Amino acid sequence: MWLPLALLLFGLPGCLSLRGPRFVTGIAGSSLTIRCWYEQSYKDHNKYWCRGQHDIDCDKIVETKGEEREERNGRVSIRDNADALVLTVTVRDLHAADAGSYWCKIQTTWIFDAWSRDPSFQVQVSVSPAPTTTPRPSTFPATVARRNFSTNQLISPCPGVPLSIMLFLILVFLKVLLLLSMLGAVLCMSRRQAGPGGRRNIVK
Repeated sequence: MWLPLALLLFGLPGCLSLRGPRFVTGIAGSSLTIRCWYEQSYKDHNKYWCRGQHDIDCDKIVETKGEEREERNGRVSIRDNADALVLTVTVRDLHAADAGSYWCKIQTTWIFDAWSRDPSFQVQVSVSPAPTTTPRPSTFPATVARRNFSTNQLISPCPGVPLSIMLFLILVFLKVLLLLSMLGAVLCMSRRQAGPGGRRNIVK
C-alpha cells in the first residue's frame, strides 16, 4: 500500500534535505542574496554553489570547505550559518550573463549510486536591467546607491519538480488508496452476507 508513496520519495533525491526560493531576481549592477535551508543532520557537511541545468553535472563556483567563515570566488561568496541551518550565497555586481540555473548542494560521503547523490536544490536566477535615470543639475556630486534586490516568487522543497506535479501525484495516490478501501469493504460485506459453504442465507 505504501509502495507508490515510497517510489515518489525515492524519485526525488535530496527533496526533503534542502529548501529555498525556486526563483530569484536581481538588478544588474546590484547584489543578489540567495538563502537555502538544510536539515540538522547536514550541519557539519560541506556546502557548495554550482551552475548548470542538472545537479549531477553542474560546475562548482564556490564552497564552504566545512567552515562557517565566508568563502569567495570572484564576485560570488558563500557562508554557512550552522546555528540557523542556513546557507547564504551572495552575488555582487550582477551581470546579465549571471542569469541561469544554479544549485545549492551538500557534500555527502554516501556510495555513488543513483539514490545517494549529493542533496541539492535548484534556484533559477534572472537579472533585470538597471533602471535608467535622467541626470539633474546639482551643485553636489551625484551618487547612486546600490541596494540588494531579491524576489522570492515561490518556495518549494523539491528541486526541478513543480508543486502542481507533486500535488497531482499525491492526489492520485490518495484516490488509489480510497478505491482499494472501498473494494475491501465490498468484499467484506459480500462474505458476511454469504452463508455456510459460500451460499447466501435465504429467509423463509
